Amino acid sequence: MGIFGRSENTPGTAASAGLDPAALTGEYTIDPAHTTLGFVARHAMVTNVKGSFKEFTGALHLDGAEPAKSTATLDVRMDSIDTGNADRDGHLKSSDFFRTDEFPAMTFRSTRAEALGGDDYRITGDLSILGVTKPITIALEFNGAAKDPFGNERVGFEGKAEILRSEWGLTWNAALETGGVLVSDKIKLVFDISAVRSA
Repeated sequence: MGIFGRSENTPGTAASAGLDPAALTGEYTIDPAHTTLGFVARHAMVTNVKGSFKEFTGALHLDGAEPAKSTATLDVRMDSIDTGNADRDGHLKSSDFFRTDEFPAMTFRSTRAEALGGDDYRITGDLSILGVTKPITIALEFNGAAKDPFGNERVGFEGKAEILRSEWGLTWNAALETGGVLVSDKIKLVFDISAVRSA
């Protein structure tokens, strides 16, 4: 059905509300209280370490009639990183990794949006870390649209992408006695986004 509705009448989606997808075209602000910007890294070749960023701002321009005109921006405060371990978080903020004193923000600016059919989309954009800007592609699934009990019009998306951290200059590592390295170069990015329509 397109960017703002599913083919089936799933509760909370535009389809179930009887809305034309184009009716939800507009400007949206990402809601940090109901959004997760997460990542997964392989640790010591045997397990996954998960983390997220707790402080960020972002905006979406959604075009239901022409999804290719949709855009997204995101600004992340790097010292808000949280992996559930204070020592590890401190190391990630240090000069070995994100150098948050020198580079306090990570940014994303979309350059292209594509509708792939159904609720699946792809967004390409420029990701900037440590002053290095590289393109990434994010696979997105539209989760629906709803009005919450406070009268806010919301849309939701889930997304995922994979990057090689070394391409942004994040090269610190340590060799393991058994072979391999402590931290994987490949990082999985995961997003669960809730955005509120601007008044």
